[in-house]
Amino acid sequence: MRILATLSLFATCFGFLSASDIYTTANRPLYDAVVEAREMHRKGDSTPITIHLAPGTYTVEQTLVLRPEDSHLRIVGERGSDGRCLSRISGGIRLGQWRKEGKLMVADVPEFHGRPLEFRQLYVNGRKAVRARDMANFDDMERVLSQDREQKILYVPANATLKRLAKEGVGHAEMVLHEMWCVSILRIRSITQTGDSMVIRFHNPESDLQFSHPWPSPLCHDRPEGWNASPFYITNHKALLDQPGEWYLDLKAQKVYYWPMPGEVVADAIVPAVETLLAVEGTLDNMADDIRIENVEFAHATWIRPSLEGHVPLQAGMMLTEAYRIDPIMQRKGNHDLDNQGWLARPASAVRVRGGKDIAFRGCTFTQLGSSGIDYEWGTRGGSIEGCTLADIAGNGIVAGSFSPAGLETHIAYNPTDRREVVTGLRIAANEIHDIGTEDWGTLAIAAGYVAETEIAGNRIERVPYSAISLGWGWNANTGCMHDNRVADNTISQFALHMYDCAGIYTLGSQPGSEITGNTVSDIAKPSYAHDPNHWFWLYTDEGSSNIWVHDNHCPSDKFLQNANGPCNVWENNVSGLSPDPSRNGGE
Repeated sequence: MRILATLSLFATCFGFLSASDIYTTANRPLYDAVVEAREMHRKGDSTPITIHLAPGTYTVEQTLVLRPEDSHLRIVGERGSDGRCLSRISGGIRLGQWRKEGKLMVADVPEFHGRPLEFRQLYVNGRKAVRARDMANFDDMERVLSQDREQKILYVPANATLKRLAKEGVGHAEMVLHEMWCVSILRIRSITQTGDSMVIRFHNPESDLQFSHPWPSPLCHDRPEGWNASPFYITNHKALLDQPGEWYLDLKAQKVYYWPMPGEVVADAIVPAVETLLAVEGTLDNMADDIRIENVEFAHATWIRPSLEGHVPLQAGMMLTEAYRIDPIMQRKGNHDLDNQGWLARPASAVRVRGGKDIAFRGCTFTQLGSSGIDYEWGTRGGSIEGCTLADIAGNGIVAGSFSPAGLETHIAYNPTDRREVVTGLRIAANEIHDIGTEDWGTLAIAAGYVAETEIAGNRIERVPYSAISLGWGWNANTGCMHDNRVADNTISQFALHMYDCAGIYTLGSQPGSEITGNTVSDIAKPSYAHDPNHWFWLYTDEGSSNIWVHDNHCPSDKFLQNANGPCNVWENNVSGLSPDPSRNGGE
């Protein structure tokens, strides 16, 4: 130890190491390195301090929080020769001591913070396993027959699987229900048979929400001609564990069951335990300032709320906390009449930024996550997400800005007195985003709500379940806090893998000075179960969209929609004759 200290002092004195550099390894808690840097600042070091992460996995057992006291901090990982981030921050726990039971491998559920761990994802040998479900191909999903909102019942076709669950008990089974532009995740309370139909009831609180909110809604026998009835699948029951690559968590027995792929040996199995891996937390009057994270992978974050309360979203994965139809319909000057009320909350994210100025993520990877990837939630100025890769994410990739505060009815334009609350000046650029929304199909590669002076540029987006980029919120043409946003030069393909009423780029609300230009949108997917096979678009300005210049985008045709728009939108030169790639999933 004395020799190492002498060498370190020698290197510092002769310029090999800066006094503002901290070198750490995965054997040391990352929190300790952050506190060391914080103390250096407190004791008078005014220069930016860099924490260098050696290659390895830095496991966190709770959220690592960077505060205003951590301003002027850099956390820098290493990259391999293939460009991969070698320094990983993980919220995962490894499962061990697998044993064989017939075709299945079984492991005991680990304890985490003194309690058995519940989780919704399992990663085996670096690959996400499939949570046991009642079909292998989504084209084979059953369709809803009808619903009884008063009795809070869904009627679905009787089949052998549902009859078996009705007989054996539903356990902790869930229904994932397709509803035009969202999916609801509903915990099943009971299944009974009546004639050739099965009657399904759900637990609260999601049951009350599911049957009280009018939009989106499952489509049943009374759907418009040419539309498809809403499909669904059942998941999370041992009786559904019938395919290689599937797994099931038995909460009562505290065991994890996994059916290996042919010839597979379970060498490594990870389950997520921590919801938010890294958070930047400041206030409007005391911001966390000038923090940069580079070349770090964020992996294995969880989001357990659907297992406890279900998940009933309105749009973009934002979940309803209260919603119902209103009568008489509300008249809104300059806007569509309103037939419902709703209040929202937002899903968790692996990385969260609140009250931050110039917070930057560069060259990072966000992968194997149970909800959103990275979220600039509130009260941020400047900052950037650049050159990052986001893939294998259950929900949204990048989220920015408010999607209505909890106390604001979501159809009212957000217009805070203190504009410092608004996410302003964020740059989202040159990111690779693919294979997101793998569980919550109504989510997006980039979901920007109430933002201002925000630029979304040069991103490459493909294989997403719904729209690729959504900008704005509120379904309202009244002036709010959004302005001078720019969506430019993004390349979007293979969008709408599961949901329609969508577009490559979609907008809501009044956004003076905003621009959508130079984007290339192509290769719409063709899911067999989309509610309305024709209701998709390359570009789509939806309710209240106003004061937006949409020009010089590259689209194969003029399949655009301007729905209930406000004033002063300008559309120019958006059809390039671009040919879709016939080797991909569909195209127009």
